[in-house]
Amino acid sequence: MMVRAFEAELVRCSTAVLSHRTLEPFLDAAFTAYDACTPSAPPSCFAILVGTLDKDRAVVRRVELARSVRSTDQVAAQEFAAEIVPRVGAAYDNIHRGFWCDSKDLLRIHRHADEQGLDIIGSIHLHPDWHRLGPPAEQGLRISEAPTPMDVYMFGATHWPLNMICYVERVDQLLCYTLGAWGPPDGTHTPRCPPLHIQFCTD
Repeated sequence: MMVRAFEAELVRCSTAVLSHRTLEPFLDAAFTAYDACTPSAPPSCFAILVGTLDKDRAVVRRVELARSVRSTDQVAAQEFAAEIVPRVGAAYDNIHRGFWCDSKDLLRIHRHADEQGLDIIGSIHLHPDWHRLGPPAEQGLRISEAPTPMDVYMFGATHWPLNMICYVERVDQLLCYTLGAWGPPDGTHTPRCPPLHIQFCTD
């Protein structure tokens, strides 16, 4: 399946290309999740990016929302307990944190993309201003459109060339968002995700 297709040869790109209209389904879902969150239940919103790789450009043609099985899949629960929580902290014991894409959704999206001659090229997910919305113990954190250690782990696991983060915050009563785009980690002892340029286009 395409989720592992990039492992044999790590694909790199320098630019993410997409339109505002393409992003709208994700933004609508992200804003709804943001408004419904509580200090004990962070908002979760994740989507697969479908498109093409053109030289060093990842062109996003479609955004497909996907469900998380973080709280219902035993394999996901075991990996979080054994691998992820020791790496990134006890906060990820909370089943509402950390996204594990439903394999049925991934297969459906892959088949649809293949029918249209497109590929799964990455993902996008929500980061809220958790330092304002979260519990008192976590309000010293500073979340943004940059990858967290959890993100670096997941980006490295999928090896997708394009990993986007949508940071949502409320500023002077306005709901605002900032986008970040990142390549998979470089595989060093202190892995980092290289930033990618974001370019908006017309439909």
